[in-house]
Amino acid sequence: MPTVEVSFTAVPAHVRTARLVALAVARRAGVDEGLLDEVRLAVGEACSRAVTVNQQRAADTAVVMRLTDEQDRFSVEVIDCGPLESATGGTDLDDLGSDVLDAADEGEEAHGDLPPGFGLAVISGLVEDLVVDSDLDGTHVRMTWPADDVMAPKVG
Repeated sequence: MPTVEVSFTAVPAHVRTARLVALAVARRAGVDEGLLDEVRLAVGEACSRAVTVNQQRAADTAVVMRLTDEQDRFSVEVIDCGPLESATGGTDLDDLGSDVLDAADEGEEAHGDLPPGFGLAVISGLVEDLVVDSDLDGTHVRMTWPADDVMAPKVG
């Protein structure tokens, strides 16, 4: 169960690098090609959210991303230094401008225009296995995808 841990300064420009690292490790872990876009989008949302939280609460604190290749699963955990937003529901996406939603879809930084909890809502739509733990010290967003057991002997 190898784990790669990446910590980066809470700067939006580092989100793209985090997505690229996650994609490379996901491919190596055996995540199906059809799921890689989901990995890219979900990791981008989780890291963007964490960068925003850290910038608001403690700009000197790094965002931590852990990538774990388990036997038949690939998981990504993104850790920030703040609790979950207090208002996480009741958002009508029709009220948001299409430019805001398009920017979010492209992975651009539009979080200042988005309501609290939007990033987690997007992630929950992309990832079937999502666990979010939060307390006053921070939030852990853990996402898991199925992966081939690349260490298993090949049959046939």
